[in-house]
Amino acid sequence: MDCVARREEFPALAKLFVDSFGGTGRFAMSVLEDFAGEGNVFAARQDGVCTALLCAVPVTLCGREGAYYYGLTTRQSQRGTGVMTALMDAAGQELARRGAAFAALIPANAPLFDFYAKRGFEKAFSKRVLRRPVRNNLWAQAEFDTVTAKGLQQFRRKYAPNAVELNAAGYTAVLTDLYSLGVTSVCSDEGYGLFFKKGNEMRFVELFAGSDRAAVALLEAARQKTGAEDAVLELGGSQALFLGEGAARDYGMIRFFDQPFDVRDAYMRLMLDDE
Repeated sequence: MDCVARREEFPALAKLFVDSFGGTGRFAMSVLEDFAGEGNVFAARQDGVCTALLCAVPVTLCGREGAYYYGLTTRQSQRGTGVMTALMDAAGQELARRGAAFAALIPANAPLFDFYAKRGFEKAFSKRVLRRPVRNNLWAQAEFDTVTAKGLQQFRRKYAPNAVELNAAGYTAVLTDLYSLGVTSVCSDEGYGLFFKKGNEMRFVELFAGSDRAAVALLEAARQKTGAEDAVLELGGSQALFLGEGAARDYGMIRFFDQPFDVRDAYMRLMLDDE
């Protein structure tokens, strides 16, 4: 099965992406061209028409090359016919041939965990969600909206060396999307965070710091900037911050193409998944 999408098929695949997930054609094309990149977009076809899409975004984990599956979708008329299963199998074979050790993904809803489990994936990359009131500390200081794509990559390497790591183009796509959605970054010499403000609440979609004290200092600085008095923190399941607080939730999955390796402490977040 020749499943690698050709460049001339990208407009049709972008339309399929928009029909399935919404958004703009420009964003869809950026997913294909920048986030995944030519050669990493896979498609199924019927009578010359693209019927399914799978983006295999290049990533690394624990020193191994792999792929992050994103934008998996089929045409409405093809759903439930096994087209996606066949495409996933073909893409996996091609990636393994190239030397990839794994594929990771984030199911869009709970029922999809079972769907992907039947196709060789297993649960990994859990997250822990907790809520904390934030003290009003007039002396709290930090820098805001200074985190660049390169900076995010460097922060990740420092605080989450076991993370599923994107390449430079991938980090640029993720951070560009987050800033377009209204994210605020906060950072200091001891950590960083990315959050959205809604009403009197800050939702941190990522927070890393060298200690609980350093994390609290970031939260307090964010309160001084936004006025929000509460924070919801979405942390990786294996993060040490605020241990014992919050509840764990299933988040991502992984499929090994060769020998399995230990991913119990691995981290995956902010993968253009609208989190």
